[in-house]
Amino acid sequence: MTALPESAVLVLEDGTRYTGRAYGARGTALGEVVFSTGMSGYQETITDPSYAGQIVLQTAPHIGNTGMNDEDPESRRIWVAGYIVRDPSRVVSNWRANASLDDVLVQDGIVGISGIDTRAITRHIRSAGSMRGGIFSGADAALDAEEQVRIVREAPQMAGQNLSAEVSVDAVTITTALGERVGNLAVLDLGVKQATIDNLASRGFEVHVMPQTSTIDDIRAIDPVAVFYSNGPGDPAASGDHVELLRAVLDDGLPFFGICFGNQLLGRALGLGTYKLPFGHRGINQPVLDKSTGRVEITAHNHGFAVDAPLDGAFDSPNGYGKVEVSHVGLNDNVVEGLRALDIPAFSVQYHPEAAAGPHDANYLFDRFRDLVIASQKDAK
Repeated sequence: MTALPESAVLVLEDGTRYTGRAYGARGTALGEVVFSTGMSGYQETITDPSYAGQIVLQTAPHIGNTGMNDEDPESRRIWVAGYIVRDPSRVVSNWRANASLDDVLVQDGIVGISGIDTRAITRHIRSAGSMRGGIFSGADAALDAEEQVRIVREAPQMAGQNLSAEVSVDAVTITTALGERVGNLAVLDLGVKQATIDNLASRGFEVHVMPQTSTIDDIRAIDPVAVFYSNGPGDPAASGDHVELLRAVLDDGLPFFGICFGNQLLGRALGLGTYKLPFGHRGINQPVLDKSTGRVEITAHNHGFAVDAPLDGAFDSPNGYGKVEVSHVGLNDNVVEGLRALDIPAFSVQYHPEAAAGPHDANYLFDRFRDLVIASQKDAK
């Protein structure tokens, strides 16, 4: 006789409850509940450090059919605070798989829930905005409902959180350049993904992934040809030290490229503000307009904050870095998706051009960065 599945409950801070089945580890998971619209790439999603502190809901209904493998992780572990799926696959059907998603969630202690109406939750979050939530399974599923809501409401809000120390490396790691060598690249690890490192190395950069505690002297010590700020979790307004470090980088005249969190920090270094989006952009199907070419790209996103800047025309950097323009715009909601400084060698995008799970429309940005660095080297001679 088959045992009945254990129950689990998802509780949102507004008191909304969804009852389902326990999935992954048992216990309690707390975090900001967000949804990801990708139809594939769940392994890349859950191993993306930008999801630290967040309970991720997959809008695609069927998850886990290709299992897990050793080639596709974006980092050293799973980072999601909790995981919500509708229909987990009962079998693994892929020749590269060496474990099931369920087994790896258990192994890494990630509490999940399945068998609930993920469409209803997504619609609720789109209306009410992302909010704190908790998954309760095992013995914790039997806690009093009011106690569960209390636990959720006592969890920290994403706004104001600095999570860089949680995801960054503790010591410098180096990836050797491939092909014609351009020079040493300082990558500030705010939650960098392996595909990003690989793309930079393949463009000839000797990639030095540096701890988020690095100083301008640490960066100067490797004699870099440029600096790169990675994606990462948390509120950019809570990362003042990283903004000041970036201002020192810009003052040194070093070429700069930032993605996702790095885009927000460039905005703040230039003197712009940032704000929290109602429910953010997460998934691999977000349309973005490249204003310089008029081309619409389908891009991979994972951000809950955005830069506040005028969309049309060049404007003066409030912090004295010359003219700046918004280079890319999200077509779903007109959110700033890229910045380009016109008087210094610096640019950034809000999305993830490495997109290991696809699409690869924006991969050219790594070439643009390489060209910028080479041009800056020639100008310096």
